[in-house]
Amino acid sequence: MNLFADTLLSWYDQHKRSMPWRDIRNPYATWVSEIMLQQTRVETVVPYFLRFMADFPDLKSLAEAVEDDVLKHWEGLGYYSRARNLHAGAKQVMADYGGALPSQPELLQKIKGVGAYTAGAIASIAFGIPTPAVDGNVIRVISRIKGIRENAMDPAVKQKITEQVTQIIPADRPGDFNQALMDLGATICVPGTPDCGSCPMRDLCSAYAAGDAEELPNLPQRTPPKRIPWHVLLVRREKSVLVHKRTESMLNGLWTFVMIPETKKPDALSREAERLTGISLENLRACGTARHVFTHQIWEMQLWHADATSGTPRSDWRFVTQEEMDGLALPSAMNAARRKAFEPVEGKE
Repeated sequence: MNLFADTLLSWYDQHKRSMPWRDIRNPYATWVSEIMLQQTRVETVVPYFLRFMADFPDLKSLAEAVEDDVLKHWEGLGYYSRARNLHAGAKQVMADYGGALPSQPELLQKIKGVGAYTAGAIASIAFGIPTPAVDGNVIRVISRIKGIRENAMDPAVKQKITEQVTQIIPADRPGDFNQALMDLGATICVPGTPDCGSCPMRDLCSAYAAGDAEELPNLPQRTPPKRIPWHVLLVRREKSVLVHKRTESMLNGLWTFVMIPETKKPDALSREAERLTGISLENLRACGTARHVFTHQIWEMQLWHADATSGTPRSDWRFVTQEEMDGLALPSAMNAARRKAFEPVEGKE
């Protein structure tokens, strides 16, 4: 008898969360949902998932899509490397596996952007293979129930947690078991103070018995995000504004306005903008501030309006109308600037 699995699955059958990718055997849909769910809450993911699946209903349609279209569907979801990797992975599956996702976790991990957790989730949920899918929720749940008090980010300890799950995962319902662990971690065995009074695993939980559930898992202290100050210039010509597609690793492939480090003083911004873009500008005027928090960085932005006077944009820059901008993928960090981009300026419109 597997008391752990039986207790957990009995609770899951009564309390599992409703999600559009559950209770179906569609490996592609499982893959898309798991990638979207990385670092993102379920309620945020649901509308993105539904729109994405409507426009890219299968691997072939995603593999044949233009990257800009894929990124546009991801706009606002964040962590855009997930979208690029998913797109590249779809092309890889079409080329290497005839368009069908493999079921074996070791083969799944060879696909771009698919790590051990995602491979385990796809293999167990979509193919019924009893393999663990260990994410942050599962690390927290298992650390508490099994009383694992060592540093949970230590590779040896993470392996220990994976082995614990491997020993108790049921062969007949591995996908449900993994999803049950995730649901328990997301709704009851939450970070900080868990709701032990509602937990079905309370009688089996070492941390509950010891009274130290709030202290587990044992995680190293995070480094605070770094503050990055920027000048963001909204350079306008008639009814269009200057943008470019980023090639930097962060937000690669997304469109932004003219961004200049705050180390440049306001009186040097026009010269620096011309050096970057090939466009001369005048009438630089402050139009607000914005702030965006990433995992490891905080962008603090001073926004400026400016008028383009002469010059031809360099090859990686272009002027776009508001309608054209609506078809481009801009990161959420640019939301405030985007709202200001076509804002009427007193004396100009």
